[in-house]
Amino acid sequence: MLTPVLSRFWDEPEPWTLQTYLRHDGYRGLRRALGMDPDEVIAEVKESGLRGRGGAGFPTGTKWSFIPQDSIGPGTIPHYLVVNADESEPGTCKDMPLLLTTPHFLVEGAIIAAYAIRARHAFIYLRGEVVPVLRRVQAAVAEAYAAGYLGQDILGSGFDVDLIVHTGAGAYICGEETALLDSLEGRRGQPRLRPPFPAVAGLYACPTVVNNVESIASVPPILLNGVDWFKSMGTDKSPGFTLYSLSGHVTRPGQYEAPLGITLRELLEYAGGIRAGHTLKFWTPGGSSTPMLTAEHLDVPLDYEGMASVGTMLGTKALQLFDETTCVVRAVRRWTQFYAHESCGKCTPCREGTYWLAQIYARLEDGGAEPDDLGKLLDISDAILGKSFCALGDGAASPIISSLQYFRPEYEAHLAGGCPFDSYASMLAAPAGVGA
Repeated sequence: MLTPVLSRFWDEPEPWTLQTYLRHDGYRGLRRALGMDPDEVIAEVKESGLRGRGGAGFPTGTKWSFIPQDSIGPGTIPHYLVVNADESEPGTCKDMPLLLTTPHFLVEGAIIAAYAIRARHAFIYLRGEVVPVLRRVQAAVAEAYAAGYLGQDILGSGFDVDLIVHTGAGAYICGEETALLDSLEGRRGQPRLRPPFPAVAGLYACPTVVNNVESIASVPPILLNGVDWFKSMGTDKSPGFTLYSLSGHVTRPGQYEAPLGITLRELLEYAGGIRAGHTLKFWTPGGSSTPMLTAEHLDVPLDYEGMASVGTMLGTKALQLFDETTCVVRAVRRWTQFYAHESCGKCTPCREGTYWLAQIYARLEDGGAEPDDLGKLLDISDAILGKSFCALGDGAASPIISSLQYFRPEYEAHLAGGCPFDSYASMLAAPAGVGA
């Protein structure tokens, strides 16, 4: 069943306003948090089992606990909270709808998180191309300031925090947390060598927590309703609710908020199934950077452990569905071109590897492929996977390796003489009556 929490009043008139948010228990979680010790807030989030919703699934409370637990004051090193709103993974579209519709979930969550880690300043690093979302978030922050939820002496608690909305210039690599920090500091966005990790030396070389939008937005409901309520949803190791983004060849694409551990078969029942007259061929569980799956995996639980059991990752829960009319080679080529374009160029495996992968895919689709090209794809992918400076290299290699695992005959057909789907595409593009 679906579990609307973050999306429960998306269909109301003007759900983005502070007035609507307050009508739905807005900022009550903050009031409770401010009455607790910061360490108690961290302990409660840790006990809830909330895991990061940005891809890796690292426990949120544990990440917060890595910050040195000293007080803020003269002579102490400042702490920072940074919210990663640079959503740019192909197929991922959960954070932007959340921010466009109910941005106060994020604002309240950011204040609670800043209080817990004793941060005086918090930042939202937002993808700058999405101007409507930028305006919506800026308006929500302004409303929070005007109502006394941001600034000095919040709700009479003595806690001060400022929330700054910073726009990125459009780089996939800045979704990687250390590249995001470099960009936030005004430098070129490139991943940093770790250690030190951000919890030790992050923004301005100070202890920093970097969390995804949905991770922070999930905190207010936990503080409001309690740990047992949160754990009543999901699975033992992956508790709670989350947003699944269904796109592609599905009857009703969109956001579906459900407990972790739901299956794609169940989600498809809510989404009306694959488009009429067609069948599922392959799908991604968490965006293009996660190894693809096929129709045989419809009943695997969509949680971190379930996806790992079939050799993939839950990632951002961006479920891209493709039916039997899709050429898998062409689809993976598009993703490969994206990664080649978005590589920051800092490390050799990713910089050179993604370039040559794109060249091989061009040959496969243009009819100039060589007999050993499939072996080259796997060799280059192996040279990138786990050996690049950040996870972009892994994201580029994963769909190639998995597509060859499940659809090698389709690749071999390209070697033999071109794309077997070209005739079908030509038929779809032909004017009515042509070829009849």
